[in-house]
Amino acid sequence: MDIQVLQQKLREFAAARNWQPFHTPKNLSTALMVEAAELAEIFQWLTPEQSRVACLDAATKERVADEVADVLLYVLQVADQCAIDLAGAVTNKLRKNAIKHPAP
Repeated sequence: MDIQVLQQKLREFAAARNWQPFHTPKNLSTALMVEAAELAEIFQWLTPEQSRVACLDAATKERVADEVADVLLYVLQVADQCAIDLAGAVTNKLRKNAIKHPAP
C-alpha cells in the first residue's frame, strides 16, 4: 500500500466532485469519528468472544472491511490536509509508546 498514491487518489476523487472546500481538518476529523462509530456499532452488543468470531461471517466481514476502509481513508485525508508524514508520525508514536509503556 503506497500512502502517497492513496492520498493522491483521494485528492483527485474530491476534486472531481468539487469537495475540496469541505475537506478541512475539522470536517475530515469529524467524518472520521462518524466512521469509527459505525465500525464500533457493528460490535456494540456482542460479547468479547462473539466479536472475535464475528468476521467469520462473510457479510459481517464485508461490513467491517468497509468501515475500516472508511476510517483509513479519512485518516489519510486528515494527514494530507495537515501535511503530516504518516510514516514518520507512526515511527515517532511507537517510540513514545515504548517509553511510556515499557515491556516488563
